[in-house]
Amino acid sequence: MEQFKIPIGSVIEGIINFFVDHFAFLTKAFSKVTEHGIEMLVNLMMFFPPWLLILFFAALAYILTKKRGIVLFTFLGLCLICNLGLWPPTVSTLSLVLISTLFAIAIGVPLGILAAISNIFYRIIMPILDFMQTMPAFVYLIPAIPFFGLGPVAAIFSTVIFSMPPAIRLTCLGIKQVPKELVEAADAFGSSKAQKLFKLQLPIATPTIMAGINQTIMLALSMVVIAAMIGAKGLGGEVWKAIQRLQPDKGFEAGIGIVIVAIILDRIMQQFGTKKES
Repeated sequence: MEQFKIPIGSVIEGIINFFVDHFAFLTKAFSKVTEHGIEMLVNLMMFFPPWLLILFFAALAYILTKKRGIVLFTFLGLCLICNLGLWPPTVSTLSLVLISTLFAIAIGVPLGILAAISNIFYRIIMPILDFMQTMPAFVYLIPAIPFFGLGPVAAIFSTVIFSMPPAIRLTCLGIKQVPKELVEAADAFGSSKAQKLFKLQLPIATPTIMAGINQTIMLALSMVVIAAMIGAKGLGGEVWKAIQRLQPDKGFEAGIGIVIVAIILDRIMQQFGTKKES
């Protein structure tokens, strides 16, 4: 006698198939538009010579941080990436991370605000975030393929789902940590909910929200190599090709490029968050 098995996998597969059968035309249309936008961004960045973009990123690092060490590391790190012949994949990776992060922030921050002001929504979304953060990253690739096909859009979809939880959690946490005395004072002066949110809670919670955005960027970057399995190019694609072809030298060079980009983004966002706090 066969042991009874709860059909969790079959139910999930049925749900995915239902949405693919009835809504795939929407996701395919969205995929085409987004892929066109990605190509435009990459082509725009590739239009300029690498040295000009390196100087631009170094200047941007100085404007955002005012730290000479970060500016110097940005300049030398990007010069090393260019010297290794990894500039085109680096531009592709930056485009992927930028678009994924924007989507994750655009969805995550409003959900975090809603979780902070609504206890019902908070109780609903926190178990979902626990589930999302403990699920292996490879699993997010499974529904991305039937909805968006192979390519960068499927990679963006899986990256957004994987990297969004910190933005929601830390936005909610930052608002909830606003001192109750200040909230009560705002209520006493007759502030509306919108005034209280935008003029009191969000400004005070900005450092915590920025920490969540920083974590979102880091998770998006960590998804780069995994997303290469479904057609995402960039530095992750170079690592994946090196694994397939047993080329440790190429793999380590691409890995160093990912580390450099991660350090640059992390240091800039940390200093930007500190600057906002002060």
